[in-house]
Amino acid sequence: MRGNNIMGIIFSNLHEDLISELTDRRTMGAVPFGGRYRLIDFPLSNMVNSGINKIGVLTKSNYQSLIDHLGTGKSWDLSKKRDGLFILPPFANTSEYSNRMTTLNSIMPFLTNSTEEYVVISDCDVVCNIDYQKVCDEHLKNDADITLVYKRDQLPPKLHDPAVLSFDSRGKVIDVLINANINGSCSYYMNMMLIKRELLIELVNKCISKNTLNFKRDIIQAEYKNLNVYGYEFKGFAPVITSMGDYFNANMQLMKSEVRGDLFKGDRPIYTKVRDDMPTKFGLGSKVTNSLIGNGCNIEGEVENCILFKGVHIGKGTKVSNCVIMQDTKVGADSNLSYVIVDKDVTIKDERTLSGFLSYPVYISKESVV
Repeated sequence: MRGNNIMGIIFSNLHEDLISELTDRRTMGAVPFGGRYRLIDFPLSNMVNSGINKIGVLTKSNYQSLIDHLGTGKSWDLSKKRDGLFILPPFANTSEYSNRMTTLNSIMPFLTNSTEEYVVISDCDVVCNIDYQKVCDEHLKNDADITLVYKRDQLPPKLHDPAVLSFDSRGKVIDVLINANINGSCSYYMNMMLIKRELLIELVNKCISKNTLNFKRDIIQAEYKNLNVYGYEFKGFAPVITSMGDYFNANMQLMKSEVRGDLFKGDRPIYTKVRDDMPTKFGLGSKVTNSLIGNGCNIEGEVENCILFKGVHIGKGTKVSNCVIMQDTKVGADSNLSYVIVDKDVTIKDERTLSGFLSYPVYISKESVV
């Protein structure tokens, strides 16, 4: 299957209530991650690397930061005369974007006017590097109507309406449990699927006409017996961001070389908006260990086990450890930060001490002065 016979749909706003601190003024897709990226960079790059060159990004609110980041799609080679990147905000009633089903119904003209045979659907809250071409190959081999991407692992505790899948020996779905109380490892749906475009349109129209609006229950669970629904197991690094703790832990996992090697592959890079900046400046007496440092930082103190985004300033005599500090934040002199998530453009004054825990990091909101 050629990648240009597939279109992509990315939901940028779903599940924001789980990390409301970070999504108060931005969409889920626009949440910064890993020192230079946004969460939407991962599904967007995965699709582009798989040859998909028509991608619609669905958003409903707080999307100024997202639109500024995506621009024309040039950073992902999606700035094209035909196809390319389509940002689909709510031009009319925002209540139409209240869930996955009504959102898909609201962009029905975009779906019906497209000519691609297949649609890849993804959320923004899973950080992974997946090759959708392999998903397509499995889809064709199985003569499937729908292929669901799943992971075999412990069920994330705060995953919204988790769907647990069971399979026969061929990999065909034979049972779907939603919100099941399961202990131990299971095969949970990663909110990524491949489906024929015309079938998706048919199923959405059917559900809307019956006022059955839960995508997982009324399409996946209700239809798996009537359709050929198969699973595709993804075995790589794929944390689901369902809480501030998940967000913090996913960032901290990037300190491991094997995780970076799995997530940032040379032949499948993760693209993002480029901000050219000067190299990081390390002052006399500064010390940096086991950290990821963005361009344009000015480090005069001590940094240990941290992720610093671009333009961060760490003052003299200050120690920051186990922290995620976002773009253009200024930390004053003789301060101490431990297990802290600091949003963009924050000013932390001299001689401040902020300390959280691995399971409950302290969060400092955007543009605050502490």
